[in-house]
Amino acid sequence: MPTTPVDDRGRTTLEAADAALVGMGLAVHARGAPDRMAIDAPAGARTFGALNARANQLVRALRERGLKAGDGVALVCSNRAEYVEAWTATLRGGFRLTPINWHLTGDEIGYIVDNCEARAFLADARFADTCVEAVEQAPRATERLAIGGALPGFDPYDETVEAQDGTDLTDPILGGTMLYTSGTTGRPKGVYRKRTPRSPLTKPLLESAAMRPDEDVALVTGPLYHAAPFGINLAVPLGAGVGCVLMDGWDAEETLRLVERHRITHSHFVPTMFHRMLALPDEVRARYDCSSLRWAVHGAAPCPAHVKRAMIEWLGPVLYEYYAATEGGGFFIDSHEWLRKPGSVGHCDDDRMQVRLLDDGDAPVPTGEIGTVYFKAPDVGRFEYFKAPEKTNSAYRGDYFTMGDLGYLDDDGYLFLTGRSAELIISGGVNIYPAEVDAVLLEHPAVGDAATIGVPDDEWGEQVRSVVQLAPEVVGSDALADELISFCRERLAHYKCPRAVDFSADLPRLDSGKIQRRKVRERYLSDA
Repeated sequence: MPTTPVDDRGRTTLEAADAALVGMGLAVHARGAPDRMAIDAPAGARTFGALNARANQLVRALRERGLKAGDGVALVCSNRAEYVEAWTATLRGGFRLTPINWHLTGDEIGYIVDNCEARAFLADARFADTCVEAVEQAPRATERLAIGGALPGFDPYDETVEAQDGTDLTDPILGGTMLYTSGTTGRPKGVYRKRTPRSPLTKPLLESAAMRPDEDVALVTGPLYHAAPFGINLAVPLGAGVGCVLMDGWDAEETLRLVERHRITHSHFVPTMFHRMLALPDEVRARYDCSSLRWAVHGAAPCPAHVKRAMIEWLGPVLYEYYAATEGGGFFIDSHEWLRKPGSVGHCDDDRMQVRLLDDGDAPVPTGEIGTVYFKAPDVGRFEYFKAPEKTNSAYRGDYFTMGDLGYLDDDGYLFLTGRSAELIISGGVNIYPAEVDAVLLEHPAVGDAATIGVPDDEWGEQVRSVVQLAPEVVGSDALADELISFCRERLAHYKCPRAVDFSADLPRLDSGKIQRRKVRERYLSDA
């Protein structure tokens, strides 16, 4: 492949080069090892040769249907090979892929499909009800393909793709991915970059992984619509020519069985998974040989120190931890460093200029004192929230942005997280924003006001709980609490909904009337 590829229109731009190196990266592995396993999933497998061909076919199918570079493609799909085909096709076809959480309701999915301005909507027939409902809100998504079965109003994915030529494209165009994060003040927001900068995590991730295409196999434990399993657990191995085994739903013992059966070397976890694996009986854990595993990377939520120490004692020093978000940033720490600095998420390089800890007045805090963590934004490729400039502006302080986490730096430059803005709930490694839950609760006639918070939970990290101030003359009861939970579950993805509802005569407020969610949460923290 030439250093700067020239397409059939004579272009030698950076975009064309990136398309060849990124979007066509799998084509290199397909030429070198066409029969090597690329994807092994319950719904079907693909070699690198087959995956590459199917991606080329999908690009041609979408172009034939009128999609052009920059057009959006929405994808609702379980962990199966077609998910990977869609991702690869968008990278080399110049499209913008938005993967969508299939746990969402039809209304929530429809909002994202419409908001991301998708021209094409690829939907897994397994989620028929919600995907068909979503179409009503997304009139621009006229090109619809059903994966793994029939859907009303959708054309069959397999027939559409197989009608096309699978040879490599002569004019690859760099595409990209726009993921959605839940909104602190309402609907989810798309995290968009015109160009993707090199992440500070790239170097430590690749160096620690040290992947060997001829020997290694990765296990994808989480849903691919989530940024971490998608980026770290799929894109990194496939980019290195390493095949991936996809789990369709996570189970602790099944994880150990797959590690032994496939001699898994690399995988990604969240702390809830560690908790459940450690909870297996000793005889079950001893039944499986996990000695092949040499890179177990985890993140997405804080990991209790005693849980991580127990995992290292069980599997050896193979745990690697990152701290980052869809928006960017990045810290990294291996097992040996962590044992010296238990609880840290990594060391800050570059004279600490890549991170700042600021107080509530945006002034830097001294070493050892707690502040809000701000990351240095890249010079090129800064994120923005799609069609939400006010939310983009609120995340930045000059050249630095925050996810709302709180922490401190020790004298050696190691970062320790102590908490976060009370707005964000992390349950099982998934971000949940309470404003979305509050907005639904306020639709119920019995609710005068509401404050949804995360309370400590040994297994999930945090559990969603809503504290409700009732409307005048309404009396709280267990039956009403159950009714409010059901009311939420009818309107929101179930993982966002409160597990419990408490009633309060009043909620702490600022003089402006705004609820002080942090004070609501403090009572539960002191109880814990």
